[in-house]
Amino acid sequence: MSEILGILDITKDVELRAIAEKVLNKTRLSFDEGVMLFEKGSLPFLGALANYVREEKHGDITYFNRNFHIEPTNVCVFSCKFCSYSKLYAKREEGWELSIEQMMHIVKSYDGKPVTEVHIVGGVHPKLTLEFFADLLKAIKTHRPDLHIKGFTPVELDYMFKKAKVSVEDGMKYLHEVGLDSLPGGGAEIFHPEIRTQICDDKVNAEGWLHIHKAAHQLGMHSNATMLYGHIEKYWHRIDHMERLRQLQDETGGFNTFIPLKFRNQDNEMSYLSESSVIEDMKVYAVGRLYLDNFNHVKAYWPMLGRKNAQLTLSFGVNDIDGTIDDTTKIYSMAGSEEQNPAMNTKELVSLINQVNRKPIERDTLYNVVTDYSLVEENGVVLN
Repeated sequence: MSEILGILDITKDVELRAIAEKVLNKTRLSFDEGVMLFEKGSLPFLGALANYVREEKHGDITYFNRNFHIEPTNVCVFSCKFCSYSKLYAKREEGWELSIEQMMHIVKSYDGKPVTEVHIVGGVHPKLTLEFFADLLKAIKTHRPDLHIKGFTPVELDYMFKKAKVSVEDGMKYLHEVGLDSLPGGGAEIFHPEIRTQICDDKVNAEGWLHIHKAAHQLGMHSNATMLYGHIEKYWHRIDHMERLRQLQDETGGFNTFIPLKFRNQDNEMSYLSESSVIEDMKVYAVGRLYLDNFNHVKAYWPMLGRKNAQLTLSFGVNDIDGTIDDTTKIYSMAGSEEQNPAMNTKELVSLINQVNRKPIERDTLYNVVTDYSLVEENGVVLN
C-alpha cells in the first residue's frame, strides 16, 4: 500500500489519480479510463497499481504447470497476415500433418512423467475432420484418462463444426463428451472488425470466437483468452477487446486467464512493422490486470517474451508464466520468439520464479495446486 500511496503523491494528473483511487476501492474502470491508462499512465504508475492488484489476489504466488504440446498440422486454409507458422493448403508440401498414431506416439513418450496437461493446437487442415479429432481425444483418454486435454482454438472448431454441419453447441458437447476438457485462448487476435478485417479477414470473427467459448463455459468447461497486440491496433482497440472478454466473463465466469501475445515480425506478411518495446509489453500486462477485474489470472508466455522479460512481468500484474512446455513446440520459434528452443525443466522454472522473490507453485490446468515448491525446497527435495 505504501508504494501505491507514493505513486499517488507524485501523480499530478487528476484523472490518473482518480483511476488509482478506483483501483484501490475495487471499483470497475470504464472504457475511457482503460484507454487513458495506455495513453497517460507511466510505467511506474501502471506497475505499482497492477502489482498491488496482483498481490491482493495472489500475494507472491506465481503459477506454472507441466505440460506438452501436440501440433497436428501447420497446413492451413486461412492466411492470417501476422502468421509465421502455417503453410497454405495450396503449399502443403512445405508443411506437416500428423496421423493419430504419430500423435499418440508423442503422448506415450510422456508415460511415467508427471505432466498434467496436453495442449493441442495447429493449423486448419481441410481433411482433418471433427471425427478425426474426436478419435484422437478418445485415444488419449483411453491411454491416459487423468491427462487434461486443452485443445483447439475457435478458428479450428468453427471450421470443424461447419464442415460437419453441426451447431456450435452440439459440436462442443460432442467433443467434451469424448474427452476435450478445456479450450486454449488462441485465435482471438484483436476483436474489432476494423483491425480483424485487415489481419485475419477469412477466419472466425469476434462474435464466433466468443460464441464458442460461451458454449464451452455453459458445458462447465473452462477456457483461456488471448489478445495479439503490438501491430496495427490502437489503444482503444485493445480496450474494446478486453471489454468484450470482460462482458462474457461477467456472464459465464468461465475464463481461467488472460494472456497478452506479443506480435512478432519474423517471416510473415507484416514483417514491415516494428515490434513493441519492452515498456509497451509491460504496459499491456498491467492494463490487462487492471481492466479485467473479473479475471483471476494473467499469464505471460515466457518463450515468446524471453526469460528475463517474463520475470519482469511478475511485477506488472502477471501471476502465471505458463509451463515447462516441450522442445517440439514450433509455433513460438517460427514466429521469431526470444526462445528458439522453448523448453525449461521444473528446476529451471522454479529458479526463474525464485530469482525475483516470488513463490513458485505448480498447478494443474484449473489452478489446483499440484506442488508448492517453496515447501519442497525448504525440505531439501531435489527437483527435476
